[in-house]
Amino acid sequence: MTRPLRADAERNRERILLAADELFTRRGLDVGLDEIARHAGVGTGTVYRRFPDKAVLIRAVVDNRLDRLRGLVELAAEHPDPWAGLVLMVESTIELQVADRGLKDVIFGQVGAWETIRERREQILPIAAGVLRRAQEAGVVRPDIELTDLALFQLVLGQLGTLTADTHPDVWRRQLHLLLDGLRTDRAGPTPLPGDPLSFADFEHLCGQRPHCHAPGPDVNRP
Repeated sequence: MTRPLRADAERNRERILLAADELFTRRGLDVGLDEIARHAGVGTGTVYRRFPDKAVLIRAVVDNRLDRLRGLVELAAEHPDPWAGLVLMVESTIELQVADRGLKDVIFGQVGAWETIRERREQILPIAAGVLRRAQEAGVVRPDIELTDLALFQLVLGQLGTLTADTHPDVWRRQLHLLLDGLRTDRAGPTPLPGDPLSFADFEHLCGQRPHCHAPGPDVNRP
């Protein structure tokens, strides 16, 4: 029988989990246990006593994220409209990874060292594949794409969403609708795009955060 933690030990454990959750959300899963200890205001030894293996701490923090991700994919699979279900899955997954770098690492990162996390992630893949297959069988999505094509959309647009979160938080949605138009087979015309395009000034500001990036076109053509 497992002995319950003393009140002070339980408080320390909750502080560690909260600190890990905050740091994983902002910076991803690479944050070390020493930094988590500092953020929690406890000694490093306290963290190692509670979580001797970082994988145990990660699992404790990201389990609810994986539950939420699976719930969204299952909701998409149950949507009565196959196309709307596919859009829900893609868009909601990008929203989650933009808001939570830790979850992005779980979805796209190298988590092989954390076997239980990898196994839980892989349990979601057949459900996601079913969402795509159902849309293809309904004839609303081109038949020659695979789940990895959607994953690449999510990876690229998630990176864009992270990069523009402070200045243009919804610009990735505009690009998503452009991509979705390329998938759909039953549309009568272009789908209206949400939001406004970036100005050249905004684009150059965005490029200033990334190397080897320049606004398209010669200067004389800028408005």
